[in-house]
Amino acid sequence: MVIKLVKVFFVFACIVMGIMWAYYLTGEFNETANTNIRIWGIPQRLWIPIGGLTGAIIATAVLLGIQFITQEIYERIAPALVAIVLAMVAGYFIGQYIFFWAPQAELTLRIFVMVSLVLIFGFIGIVLGLTRASNWESLISAVQKKGNNFSNVKIIDTSILIDGRIADICKSGFLEGTLLVPRFVLRELQNIADSTDILRRAKGRRGLDVLKSLQDTQMDCQIEIIEENPKDVREVDAKLVTLAKKYHAPILTTDFNLNKVAQIEGVRVLNVNDLANALKPILLPDEQMEIKVIKEGKETGQGIGYLDDGTMVVIDGGKPYLGHTINVIVTSILQTSAGRMIFTRFQSLVS
Repeated sequence: MVIKLVKVFFVFACIVMGIMWAYYLTGEFNETANTNIRIWGIPQRLWIPIGGLTGAIIATAVLLGIQFITQEIYERIAPALVAIVLAMVAGYFIGQYIFFWAPQAELTLRIFVMVSLVLIFGFIGIVLGLTRASNWESLISAVQKKGNNFSNVKIIDTSILIDGRIADICKSGFLEGTLLVPRFVLRELQNIADSTDILRRAKGRRGLDVLKSLQDTQMDCQIEIIEENPKDVREVDAKLVTLAKKYHAPILTTDFNLNKVAQIEGVRVLNVNDLANALKPILLPDEQMEIKVIKEGKETGQGIGYLDDGTMVVIDGGKPYLGHTINVIVTSILQTSAGRMIFTRFQSLVS
């Protein structure tokens, strides 16, 4: 709505300026002007509507030209258009420069040139400011973008902080560079920590503790809190993907859904679960192993056990041996980004 009003005002102002220019050029401001004079075969009075029409044509041309300014083009010129005022000041100083070489120009001509330049440059600044940068943060980030000296950047999400293993990975030296934590991720973590649910509250506080330890510990990973918050997307995952594209950085996460979405968008993902799976001991079908049956499985006769690294082991025929350690034979292994499951069958009782 605001843009439409600005456009209407700009067209109206251009028409008025066209009429004023026609008055000036045809001598209508001169009280002794001869109204019967023909200029280029056109009566002097007809130049007034011609001036208004010319102003409308110029306004239309500017409006059409603005449509060809894409987001990419705007991002390139954004540092030069930090504020709308700068555009208007630019028009003013251009006019001053013109009359520096023509100091004898009369006052009326100076006023017309100045107002015309300020009007055109001011309109361009307003439209670009309102349509290509939704808020001042976009303009500020465009100016500060070149000032960021981040190296080997990675973006971390809420799940990786709650998981906690990122701290040990950084301390071990396997991960280095700058870890960017968007402010909206920190806010989401704080909301989880303030939850009324005991489990969610514990996860949120653990995530905050992990972040604090990453900031305090001297290691190769440097934590940076960034204020950028893409306004054209609402979901946190979509915001992370947008920032990853902007910084050309991978996303550190344990979130299975974010992993898939990012890969679809062409963003590289560093999933800690994939790293953990790669470090797990390799088990092949028909291998024998010992496992303690912890609980019943979903299917009839099944038991469930866990390896030391947390991997779930499904035991066919293990239900009768709850609480006992048994020998099992591996039948198959299911491994995904979300984790690994080992399917076995009962062989013999150990204890």
